[in-house]
Amino acid sequence: MSTYPLRLADHVMEEAKQAAADDNISLNQLLAAFIADGIGHRRAIIGLKKRSASGNVEDALAILARTPDIAPDPGDELPEQTTAKRSKR
Repeated sequence: MSTYPLRLADHVMEEAKQAAADDNISLNQLLAAFIADGIGHRRAIIGLKKRSASGNVEDALAILARTPDIAPDPGDELPEQTTAKRSKR
């Protein structure tokens, strides 16, 4: 296990302490979990960027053009506000 001295703004430290207390865990556990979560998110974004760089927009649009124009299954509908935005395009 490694240690690292971390400087935080006072207000951030107070919020972190409160969050740790609310979750009934140590401040160290809270910060370690947040760091691990952030690293996981970063890794996922980097992976998606790599995958998108190798994608072909024309091929993707051709696949979408072949999909049938049918109503979605019950429960799969877009929210009303989303469909209103799409119809304005």
